[in-house]
Amino acid sequence: MTERFWTIAAGVLVLMALVLLWRNSLSAAFVIATLGIVAWFLSYRTQLRAKIAANDSSDDKEETDGD
Repeated sequence: MTERFWTIAAGVLVLMALVLLWRNSLSAAFVIATLGIVAWFLSYRTQLRAKIAANDSSDDKEETDGD
């Protein structure tokens, strides 16, 4: 859920940056595009944290099944 939020936010911010770039507002386009990139990295970070948590829980389950 959180990953989807950050992905959507990144897309919206990049589209806003493109509109601002088209309207020749370069400083605002740069700031908005930077925020879009940060949102994308947060989405990626959330995805990696979920994978790591899933791997840790499966490792813990395998260790308890082996006993």
